[in-house]
Amino acid sequence: MVEVSEWKIRKVEELTTAVTESPVVAIADVKGIPAPQLQHIRQKLRGRVRIMVSKKSLIQHSLTRLSDSREGIEQLVDSLDGQVAFVLTDLNPFKLFKEMESTKTKAPARGGEVSPEDILVKEGDTPFKPGPIMSELQRAGLPASIERGKVVIKKDTVLVKEGEKIPKQVAQVLTRLEIYPIIVGLNLTGVYENGLIFSPEDLRIDDVEFMSRLSDAIVATMNLAMFIHYVTDRTVEPLIVQAEQRALNVAMASGILTKKTAELLLQKAHGQMLSLSSQIPDALDDELTEKLTPGKKREPEEKPDEKKEEEEVSEEETASDPGAQSE
Repeated sequence: MVEVSEWKIRKVEELTTAVTESPVVAIADVKGIPAPQLQHIRQKLRGRVRIMVSKKSLIQHSLTRLSDSREGIEQLVDSLDGQVAFVLTDLNPFKLFKEMESTKTKAPARGGEVSPEDILVKEGDTPFKPGPIMSELQRAGLPASIERGKVVIKKDTVLVKEGEKIPKQVAQVLTRLEIYPIIVGLNLTGVYENGLIFSPEDLRIDDVEFMSRLSDAIVATMNLAMFIHYVTDRTVEPLIVQAEQRALNVAMASGILTKKTAELLLQKAHGQMLSLSSQIPDALDDELTEKLTPGKKREPEEKPDEKKEEEEVSEEETASDPGAQSE
């Protein structure tokens, strides 16, 4: 029988107790993080997140011991890979992920690391004067030349593609160009909360896009509920307003007289009367003419007989006045 070291037993008990007291438990990859950087991360997260670095086997033992009291937590074993640590917090998994991402910083490559993204060197001037640097840049794969007494990169060049290893000579050139392609920080590999396991892909959410989609979903849900007349706390008031408006429209179309429709029906009838009157000009009195064309009054019509009499009188007066004819 293999004897287990006392310190290992104590460590497993310590880890188990800490995990028991934490509602959210995560596993983080700490491989390649220098001790000063890890200490800086701890200080930045102090009071919100606790980081417990330990051997993979000891973390696995503590998860196994907790499997009876916390349903599903043993699934975190699948997230253990390489050098790992427990990350314990009261924050929900999504906030925890954002906190962990905020601690990451750029660092220079040493050579041999896997590039997290395409490493692009843009065209343009460099701070270097002509010299041995020219051959270093060219060996790294950069199209360099000398212009106006300076070393110049002739065109945009991708030195290393995402997922490829960074050659040592390329890493040296990148450092001299002050291009730091390596992201240093804790990478969450799995997060546990209330029986659920979240992967990094589950937690990597664009806040702006998420809120936009959520807003669209709320509007679409509200429209559907209104369309099918589904009563909820949010739809009951607009549904009542909608029903009232439809009832009013029916009453107006049917000419049903109520306290609410009386004035509207009178206005409707008045408008119809004015519209009809405008089609029969001879039927207008002064009041209607004023309403149809404000400021204009109908001139009194001359009677044909009166006009004729005036003309006859005028002719008789002219005939009886000889002086008028001679003039």
